[in-house]
Amino acid sequence: MSQPTVLVIGATGAQGGSVARHLLHQRHFKVRALTRDPSSRRAQAMRQAGVEVVYGDLDDIDSLRTALIDCQAVFGVTNYWEHYELEYAQGRQLVEAIITSRVRHIIFSTQPPASRISHRTLAVPQYDLKAHLESYVRDTALPASFVHIAFYYDNFLHQFLPQRQADGGYCINLPQAEVPLAAVAAADIGGIIAAMFADPETFIGQTVSIVGDDQPLADYAQVMSEVAEVSIRYQPLHYTEFAQLAIPGARDWAAQFEFNRRYIPENKADMCRCRKIYPALRSFAAWLPLQAATFRARLLQ
Repeated sequence: MSQPTVLVIGATGAQGGSVARHLLHQRHFKVRALTRDPSSRRAQAMRQAGVEVVYGDLDDIDSLRTALIDCQAVFGVTNYWEHYELEYAQGRQLVEAIITSRVRHIIFSTQPPASRISHRTLAVPQYDLKAHLESYVRDTALPASFVHIAFYYDNFLHQFLPQRQADGGYCINLPQAEVPLAAVAAADIGGIIAAMFADPETFIGQTVSIVGDDQPLADYAQVMSEVAEVSIRYQPLHYTEFAQLAIPGARDWAAQFEFNRRYIPENKADMCRCRKIYPALRSFAAWLPLQAATFRARLLQ
């Protein structure tokens, strides 16, 4: 039998890139990557790795229909942080294109409905827009699975890098209190999703919450201290304080942390399920030493 072709949306990003790499590694699938710029450096690197790279734009339904020709499966992801309130419309346009295709399995990256679960006390648009899309997909009766992806470990190397203090140590200031934070390596996400594509009968209709670790931020800080060989501590902020910080998306991030803290305070069962699906899933303590040089360099910038 010929290898089925999987169309990967966002293949030059964190989630889509991880999915494409893991599908290639399995060798059971052909990978077709959708990108708005097939000439970009990342697109060229994917092509060299064996990915078929095609032009496509979530704002252009004709490009999506063309990209879907001869595809048997799709990984779909939308990006709130790039498109904000347009995210749902873009996701729905992808769904409309899939409806007229011959795709037999779709895996969408979505999130829980924060507004509904919190009885409208918290608005988390980066969750709620994705949850609205998940609801729409379920109403279409398409053969779909869903993944709810936890906070990336990688965020600690970038927008949530520990900040240097006057005493020479470093501090993490996040509104998580002492509640465990569910997190995962971006590179490992594709291991779960590739396994789901390989077993559609098990996963169609299911939602998998992708979690690689689940521990209090003080414990993450301890791992960072050991790897970086400097003092890194966790100092919690109230979410209203965090929302006022001069960082991009502070209000939305604050609401996300507060929702997770109050309504999804424990993810051990999800973490165990993910390790059964993909045994190579890494804990934070296993992942960070592999990033030690980058982490130390970033701290010293």
